[in-house]
Amino acid sequence: MSALLDTFAAQRQNLEGLAQESRLRRLIPRSGLDFSSNDYLGLASCAELASAIRDAIARGVPVGSGGSRLLRGNHEEHERLESEAAHLFGTESALYFSTGYAANSALLSTLPQRGDLILADELIHASAHEGLRLSRSEHLFARHNDSADFAKLADTWRAKGGTGRIWLAVESLYSMDGDLAPLDELSAIADERDAILIVDEAHALGVFGSQGLGAAEHLSGRENVLRLVTCGKALGCEGALLCCPAIVRDFLVNRGRAFVFSTAPSPVMAAAVRASLLLVQSRPDRREKLWRNVRLANEALAPLGLSPSGSQIIPIILRDDQRAMDAATALQAKDFDVRGIRPPTVPPGTSRLRVSITLNVTEEDIRSLFHELANVLEAAQPAL
Repeated sequence: MSALLDTFAAQRQNLEGLAQESRLRRLIPRSGLDFSSNDYLGLASCAELASAIRDAIARGVPVGSGGSRLLRGNHEEHERLESEAAHLFGTESALYFSTGYAANSALLSTLPQRGDLILADELIHASAHEGLRLSRSEHLFARHNDSADFAKLADTWRAKGGTGRIWLAVESLYSMDGDLAPLDELSAIADERDAILIVDEAHALGVFGSQGLGAAEHLSGRENVLRLVTCGKALGCEGALLCCPAIVRDFLVNRGRAFVFSTAPSPVMAAAVRASLLLVQSRPDRREKLWRNVRLANEALAPLGLSPSGSQIIPIILRDDQRAMDAATALQAKDFDVRGIRPPTVPPGTSRLRVSITLNVTEEDIRSLFHELANVLEAAQPAL
């Protein structure tokens, strides 16, 4: 055993360092009222999706794919999902990935070429950072939601001799701040500079748009707009769909290593995603009820001196790491599942509580949370 411990001495030392900084992560069972998940429409446990999965299995759809899509893993359920998603999102084609992480990694590491420039929002997903790290193209970070900074960086790069394609990479709704990207301004920048806009709709799908198809719903079908729609949040399933021109799909099928060398997603899950997309369209009452819950939460923010974020994600910035974690622990003790978020997930000095409003709680639950939150914030006042 001692030899084994010596073998992993560097890893043990790293973990001990995290523990000393009170940043050691642990997996804990879920408990309490759901104010932390991304299951915004409450679909993950709904009867309709359970029925869709039972029906798929009864039709003989296999649980496992048995291989990558390029081997024997390609199933008609994958192709039906992609065909229906392309039609729904107004694009030539779609490609189904096992996770949003794999999709972002494949997309940003594969499509931009050597000599191109990727301009990414500084608060973009960690999975996008992975794609940027693997990319052969140059990349720069623009100030968060600052369209003028995107334009300035693009123009400066061109003025210095940059001749390749420019790619703008953003989220439509940011998961830790709950704010929306200026998509119309970014789309105009892409149009004016012959650039391509990549929009990660992970947290907006199912919540925003006239049909619940995301904050970039009105940009559907534009050749220079690629939309990534995650299936593991409001859709209550797993995986991610890249909605794109056919040439992009073909290129990723041939060159996207995260796609080529991954076992295909479960065909049963593909059937579940199809059912979930139908639910989003056919049950606008779920979205309407969610927004009633959001408005109720926003009303409760005012007496606390806090402002709404504009979405179902409400950050309560406490700045200090320990106070954020202590506040989360206090709420959890009262049966409210609210999580503290610290660096490196968020920038230093912005530790926070992340309150997620979903259909997994009642209006009374929301009132109770914010009543208790008032007491917690009063205790944490020195950090505000």
